[in-house]
Parts: sequence; structure tokens; C-alpha cells
Amino acid sequence: MKRALLFLLLVWTGCAAAQPYPAKPVRLIVPFPVGGIADIYGRLLGARLTELWGQPVVVENRTGAGGNIGADLVAKSAPDGYTIGIGSIGTHAVNVTLFSKLPYDAVRDFAPIALLLEAEGMLVVHPSVPAQNISELILLAKSRPLTFASAGMGTASHLAGELFKSMAKVDMTHVPYKGNVPAITDLLAGQTTLLFATMPTVLPHTKTGKLRGIATIGAARSAAAPELPTVIESGLAGFDVSNWIALFAPAGTAPEVVRRWNTETARFMQSPEMQVRLVNEGARFTVMTPEQFGGFVKAEIAKWAPVVKASGARVD
Repeated sequence: MKRALLFLLLVWTGCAAAQPYPAKPVRLIVPFPVGGIADIYGRLLGARLTELWGQPVVVENRTGAGGNIGADLVAKSAPDGYTIGIGSIGTHAVNVTLFSKLPYDAVRDFAPIALLLEAEGMLVVHPSVPAQNISELILLAKSRPLTFASAGMGTASHLAGELFKSMAKVDMTHVPYKGNVPAITDLLAGQTTLLFATMPTVLPHTKTGKLRGIATIGAARSAAAPELPTVIESGLAGFDVSNWIALFAPAGTAPEVVRRWNTETARFMQSPEMQVRLVNEGARFTVMTPEQFGGFVKAEIAKWAPVVKASGARVD
């Protein structure tokens, strides 16, 4: 009898282990608030995979410390494929230099999956700000105190502001928030002067006149706002900032799970409806293998390290 029970237990265990992935709900950790670009696209992808896989992909927003809290949760989760995280230029590139001590290693503690998107950025101001272009904004900053909001220490919006200060030789007070949404909320209320934001989060407000776009912050004009010049065109040669968000698993996650997420992400982001959405919102998707994306992350860490150091920003 005992042998029979042991045999049945082994058979049941073997069948459970053989179940195709995913065999239960998956957590998708977003280290930023609800309503931001990482949250929006994470939920879009999660809904698609839920439909495709027949298992819930549940988004959990774990915010704080410039995204470090959520990223650390992913890094310390079991590498079983049931905890996946969205990371960003902040959590996996800028913060490496910005923070004197991170609770995780941005390279060693993660299995890179795929670049989800690169979001073009826009410099926006509250309508009460008299500056209509970059030149006028620089003159304004030299004549009176200005504040620039950001989505948090180490985010692309923070580094864009620091880079602008350095290149334009102006001084502005940095006001960090816990994500793009609260930063935009206070800018709409006139509590701050300006914001370097991801385009999908501010385009609706510029179209209604609640915010005014001054320039785009990438290397070339955006198809989503072709009337706006780049900061480079406006006189600050070399100013080029783009935000990105991506998918990561804990280090040690099975390669087949990583590949499946990579394949399904690429299929979803290249679908006709998503391609139209990306163009309209000022974002783009680039196909990368997990290995190529891992190389991209390392290159981004090297790219932003000198910018962070030159800004003098440091979090102990």
C-alpha cells in the first residue's frame, strides 16, 4: 500500500512538473504608480497574455525609491517564471550610478527579457510660463527661480533636467515625485514650472492646452508632434534623451520562459494596433533577443554614468 501511494505521489508530482508554463497566475511587478507609461503598457501586455495563456497576468504596482523597491522585489523573487518585472532606464541604468548603494545588482540579479518600448520625450511648461521656446526659457531661468518636476530621482525626466541645466548653464530647483502622474498633476496645477516627460503621458494635455510643449528631447523630431523642434535644433547641440521600459526576470529563470516572454512581447508590440498606438503616442518598439537586450542594458549603464556624475546628483 505504501509503495502504491508513493508511486501515485511520484506520478502526480511528475505530471504537475510537466504542466506547460504558465500553470498558475503570473505577477507582473511595475515599480511606478498607476497611470504612468510603465503601468499603461504593462497592463496592455498583461491583458493580452492573460487572454493568450488562459492564466491571469496580474499587475502589481510596487512604488518608491526611484523604482528600486519594485526592482528589488523582482531580483529577490524565486526564478520560477511567476514573478516578472518591468524595469526602466532609471532602475537598470541611471540608478546604478545615482545611488551610493542599491539593494540589487542591475545586471547580475536579473535575466533580461525584452525591451518593451522607447518613449520619446517632450519638454512641457505650465501655460502661465511666458517662455514659448528654448531660448526664451533659458533667459527666463536666468532671470528668476524656476522649478523642474521629475518622475523621481534617477528617472529619465530627472536626468534630462540635470542635463538641460548643465548645457544651458542655468539653475533650476529639482522637485522629484513618485512617478510621472503625480509630477504631471502638480504641473497642471501650476505648482512647478516645467517637466521633461515621456510623450504618451503629456500629449493629451498639450492637445487640450492644459500644458504647452516647448520642444521634443530626442535626436529627431517626433511624428506625434512634428510641429515641435528638438532641443538640439533649438541650440543645445548633443541634447538627446529617450526613456525606455523593459521586461526582466529574476536571475536563474529558465531560458525557455525568458524566450517565451520575449517572443510573445515582440508579437504583441508588433501587432498593427500597437504599432499605430506607439506612433500616435510618440514611442517605438525595437525587436531584440534577450542577449541583445542584455547588451543594451550594459551600454546604457555606461552611457549614463558620466552624466549622473557630472550632474552632482547622488543618493546615499
